[in-house]
Amino acid sequence: MQHDALYYPSASRRMATFGKRGMVATSQPLAAQVGIRILQQGGNAIDAAIATAAALTVVEPTSNGIGSDAFAIVWVDGKLHGLNASGPAPQAATIEALKTLGHEAMPNHGMLPVTVPGAPAAWAALSERFGKLPFAELLAPAIALADEGFPVSPVIHQMWKEAFTTYSAYSEASFKPWFDTFAPGGRAPEAGELWRSQGHAKSLKAIADTHGKAFYEGELAEAIDAFSREHGGLLRKEDLAAYQPEWVDPISVRYKGHDIWEIPPNGSGMIVLQALGMLERLDEQGCDAVETLHRRIEATKLAYVDGFAHVTDLEAMRPTIEQMLDDDYLTSRAALIGEQAVDPVHGNPIQGGTVYLATADSDGNMVSLIQSNFKGFGSGMVVPGTGISLQNRGWSFSLDPQHPNALAPGKRTYHTIIPGFITKDNQAVGPFGVMGGYMQPQGHVQVVTAMLEDQLNPQAALDMPRWKWTKGKTIEVEADFPNHLALALARRGHDIVKVADSISFGRGQIILRDPETGVLQGGTEPRTDGAVVPW
Repeated sequence: MQHDALYYPSASRRMATFGKRGMVATSQPLAAQVGIRILQQGGNAIDAAIATAAALTVVEPTSNGIGSDAFAIVWVDGKLHGLNASGPAPQAATIEALKTLGHEAMPNHGMLPVTVPGAPAAWAALSERFGKLPFAELLAPAIALADEGFPVSPVIHQMWKEAFTTYSAYSEASFKPWFDTFAPGGRAPEAGELWRSQGHAKSLKAIADTHGKAFYEGELAEAIDAFSREHGGLLRKEDLAAYQPEWVDPISVRYKGHDIWEIPPNGSGMIVLQALGMLERLDEQGCDAVETLHRRIEATKLAYVDGFAHVTDLEAMRPTIEQMLDDDYLTSRAALIGEQAVDPVHGNPIQGGTVYLATADSDGNMVSLIQSNFKGFGSGMVVPGTGISLQNRGWSFSLDPQHPNALAPGKRTYHTIIPGFITKDNQAVGPFGVMGGYMQPQGHVQVVTAMLEDQLNPQAALDMPRWKWTKGKTIEVEADFPNHLALALARRGHDIVKVADSISFGRGQIILRDPETGVLQGGTEPRTDGAVVPW
């Protein structure tokens, strides 16, 4: 029978998923199954997260790859640990170098926006510090998927097709390896069509056998360096060899009796914490649904413009974390939220394309992990014969030397990808995340408020129609966003735009743990091919 895998005339409904011994939630069912198998083989939540992340580079190459960056928040033995595995700009990447090449802004494709990929180093670091099973065993399922092939899922097909159109606009030889790897038949694979990559399998095997070192010091580093030199890139094997991911302390705010945790800058989790911090400081008495929604939108807008103005590599940030989360400062920002929508302006606190996964095991360990190419497949650069698609994270840099996020050698740029975590009374509640570029902090705010203020279960929180601030007073909403709320927001000055396709509104996963029984409750994203698999 012939069916359209993207056509659904009737709304479907998912129930929240429960488990006891373990759970994996992510955007692709085959990757979720990989994580569960690792748990069943004696691995812990960290092992499952690594295996799932590696598998996602194969089954969802439209959003992440071996050449991605990554962040993680890990709960182990009653403590949170953060890992920042975003890579810096190459040592040769200067504003002068880009302008000499004729660029007034960072390009989004090609070798120039490629920064040092951090994902393979993240997998190795997580395994070394917290893993139970041998590292090579964790990557074996991903290697098999790449070697044997897998049937492409519907939403992945949709994004793959869009990427094919995007890269087809380029005639440069540097883009040919992308087509050789991801469109060998001269087109994007259809939903249900098998796709495989022997080069991808070989690269994962080299990473597995060397605990990641092949990517940064060995044969893969040599291949990346040679391709970069051939096509005018600035990334060199010395940049790769010097890279190490950074263990960091997550940062938090209190919201509705819970602590909401994010990775500190250069990640954009600060936006989430500022928005929730403003909402916590507002008087809720007499608030109806419209007022509540209006406030959430306005707080998110105010936090976003602060993030765009100030967030960059922590060493280069002008305001400190403490200043941006200062009680008086957040109270003053919350006071700007009135009856009508505003065109937000950042404050001065000094004076006052991505995949996400969540895992949990029976010992109480939990992981919130995200990795990304940034925009779709990333730069469009694929190292020939390796399956390594390189991210374009450097696109976020500014070429204005006065901007906090100005390009500089060895500097990490403002990062959109953010894993989230919730605790209460120093006990883990669980990991959550919403991928999707600049939608991510907005998605975090929406699922956290849905669960903690609206009292929705994880699946219902993910099912809620979403909104997305884009600029000024413009708010995009999904096609099924309630019309009465859209009209009420418009009367408050919001410029409401309904969008037919939901793919730009983020794709999230949530796992929560009952502290008394250990029972796990999960939700997965209805806007993608997501799965939450319990054990």
